[in-house]
Amino acid sequence: MISKVKNIYHSLFFHPRFFFIWGAIVLIIFLGFWFPFLFILGKYLFLIFVLISFFDFVYLLKQGKIFVKRKLPQRLSNGDNNSVLIEVSHTYNLPIYVNLIDELPKQFQKRDFELKFKMLPDSYTTKKYYLRPVKRGEYEFGCINVFVSSPFQLVRLRKKIEQYETVKVYPSFIQMKKYDLIALSNKSYLGVKKIRRLGHTMEFEHIKEYNKGDDYRTINWKATAKHNKLMVNQYQDEKSQNLYSIIDMGRMMKMPFHQMTLLDYAINSSLTIANIALKKKDKPGLITFEKKIHTFLKPDGSKEQLHLFFESLYAQKTRFLETDYERLYQFVQHNIPTRSLLMLYTNFEHINSLKRQLPFLKKIAKKHLFVVIIFKNTELSSLVRKKTASTHELYHKIIAQDFAWQKKMMIKELQLHNIQSILTAPTELTTAVINKYLHLKARGLI
Repeated sequence: MISKVKNIYHSLFFHPRFFFIWGAIVLIIFLGFWFPFLFILGKYLFLIFVLISFFDFVYLLKQGKIFVKRKLPQRLSNGDNNSVLIEVSHTYNLPIYVNLIDELPKQFQKRDFELKFKMLPDSYTTKKYYLRPVKRGEYEFGCINVFVSSPFQLVRLRKKIEQYETVKVYPSFIQMKKYDLIALSNKSYLGVKKIRRLGHTMEFEHIKEYNKGDDYRTINWKATAKHNKLMVNQYQDEKSQNLYSIIDMGRMMKMPFHQMTLLDYAINSSLTIANIALKKKDKPGLITFEKKIHTFLKPDGSKEQLHLFFESLYAQKTRFLETDYERLYQFVQHNIPTRSLLMLYTNFEHINSLKRQLPFLKKIAKKHLFVVIIFKNTELSSLVRKKTASTHELYHKIIAQDFAWQKKMMIKELQLHNIQSILTAPTELTTAVINKYLHLKARGLI
């Protein structure tokens, strides 16, 4: 994060309340031409008004100071609410009213952001607000504009604090931490379903004494006879398996959902699954592609691998061109010699689009455990459930039903060719991918 603080500029100007009161006094004086007592009242009000306004000028400019500082995290998490802290303190011996306008990065397109609050004499406070970035990259914060008013609120002191800061938005590390406990258990956690173990991978760990609930099929009769009590073989998940996240960066991944592209949802999910794979002692790898291969990160089980994932995913750039699946197949054929779990994040909107690429997907699935991840169009799903009130709405509903049917046909087509698949909404992507990974490990398929 780059931070640059310049000089503080200040200026005084009238509060909107000043003009309202001024107009009221002028009206009273004007009416005084017909009602003499109003003219006398207006003169006294005018004198009091001038004295209070002068007091406001002097008080705000000379009798105290206000200090404001923005505290940003070192990096922001894409697609998540990130907190920003504003620290405010002052030395005025009367209460003050503060209007604070923070100049947010242009990516947020917020022109009406403002914090309003009252502060007690000579006090300190913190204000927190949240930002949800939807694109990776560098975000530049500008000045902090502070407007201070005394209890009379006739004059305002404006301070412009040029606290320029640049912070990078990375793939969702908040989401990664959220699912971190999944690596330690298969129990339900934040929407992840419990996985029933269907077997074990036959990777022997040690022999232990039988406890109630252990699988009686794992009883070791030789050890039982030797120790004169029931002993069972303990197995563990097979480790050091290769897991590749393959991210399609073509035009179909440009589709937006809740302001984020499907590509960024895939990037966030692949970071999370890489973290869990490392905790499970597997070795995550990464491939990104469109017309050409953009990134190839070889699988590794070291601690540095997550950092490499982090930086590689942050730096991904694409022109969203047409995807070349033949090039992907050739690359996998030459660069991934051993059987691995490949998770392809992609999207198809029509069954014919899938069938054109199916020959290459089938070839990849012959050698590897291949999972194709396709996204639901949730806006169309809500349209399917909506009751129609006109012929026009019925026409839209029929089209939406056709698109939903196409997605289901794609899944059946993939299953027909022994290709694993996931059909999920973008917001449920990470949960679905984790469940699939744990399910495949539970079945001993990887």
